[in-house]
Amino acid sequence: MLGLVCAAVIAFPLYWMVLSAVKPEGEVQSLNPRPWTLRPALDSFQRLFSVNDFGRYFLNSVIVAVVVVVLSAGCAFLAATALTRFRFRLRGALLVALLVAQMIPVESLTIPLFFLIRNLGDAVPPLGLNQLGALVLVHLGLGLPFTIWMLRGFVRVVPEELEEAAYLDGASRWQFLTRILFPLVAPGLVATSVFSFINAWNDFLFAKTLIISAPEQQTLPMSLLVFMKVDQNDWGAIMAGSTIMTIPVLVFFLLVQRHLVAGTAGAVKG
Repeated sequence: MLGLVCAAVIAFPLYWMVLSAVKPEGEVQSLNPRPWTLRPALDSFQRLFSVNDFGRYFLNSVIVAVVVVVLSAGCAFLAATALTRFRFRLRGALLVALLVAQMIPVESLTIPLFFLIRNLGDAVPPLGLNQLGALVLVHLGLGLPFTIWMLRGFVRVVPEELEEAAYLDGASRWQFLTRILFPLVAPGLVATSVFSFINAWNDFLFAKTLIISAPEQQTLPMSLLVFMKVDQNDWGAIMAGSTIMTIPVLVFFLLVQRHLVAGTAGAVKG
C-alpha cells in the first residue's frame, strides 16, 4: 500500500504535465484548476510545433545525448578497468578526486566552463562556443566521475582468475576487454547510460550558457523559452514541450529496464 502511495505521489506531476498539455487554453489559465478535463485538445501541441526549427532543436538534443552516452560509456569502461586492475602512483588520489568532483555544485562551474570553452574554441573550433561539441564535452566531463565510480563496482567483482585464464588461453588484453569483461559489465554500462542520457537530454543551464548566438545549434529545452513571456507564460505549450521531452527518456528507459535493476544492484554490491 505504501508503495502505491509513493508511486502515485511521484506520478502525479507527470499526470498534471500531460493534463495541462491537452487542456484547452482557457482551462489551463483558470484560477480554479481541475484535475481533469472534459474537452481535451491538441492546440498546445500545434503552437509548440509551429516554432521555427523545432525539428532541428529536437535533432540537436538527440545528437548531444547519444554522443554523450556512447563516449561516456567507452571512456568510463576503460578508466574503471584501469583503476581496478592496475596499480600505479596517485591511484588513490585519483579515486578521491572522482568523489570530490561529484560534490561540486554544477552551477558553480558555469562561469569557469564558459571561459574555458571560449578559449578552447580558438584552438579547436568544433568545441567552442555556439557548437554542439561544447555541450558534449561539458556533459562528458561532468558525468564521467559518477560513471567511472559506478563501473568500478562491476569490474571489481569480475574474478582476476578469469582474466588469468583468458591470458593462458592466448587471449590478448584487448580481447579480454572486449569479449569477456565488456559483456560482464554491460548491465553497469546500461545503468550509467540512463543517467548520462537524462542529464544531457534535459540540460538547460549549459545550453543557455554556451549556445548564445547560434539558434541553429540550440537544443530542445531552449525552444520552450519562446513561450515564456514577461506578461504571461503559455503554460499549455510549455507543458506540451515538456511532454515531448519526456517521451524519449521513457522510451530509452523501457529499452534498458531489464538491465537497469541489475546494473544498479551490481554497483551497490561492488
